[in-house]
Amino acid sequence: MTGDMELCALLMAGDLDALAHAYDQHGPYVYGVAVKVTGSRAHAEEITQNVFVALWQDPLSYDPALGPLRAWLVGRALHESALRAKVG
Repeated sequence: MTGDMELCALLMAGDLDALAHAYDQHGPYVYGVAVKVTGSRAHAEEITQNVFVALWQDPLSYDPALGPLRAWLVGRALHESALRAKVG
């Protein structure tokens, strides 16, 4: 895999290997952010899953021209983690 633009194209084509690659490459960062914000491993696991499911279901929601995939994924994780931490 060469970069985020190629990965995005593969995701739009429904390539599950591309999703696995994205998860392997960025999952630990997404999970780490979620753990730090929520303080819960269980919530962090759920948030990480939700972030990657969102990427799979709507790969067009990520625009490589606006920045790296990792930043987009972590941003989604931060948002969902903040909501989860606020709720309880």
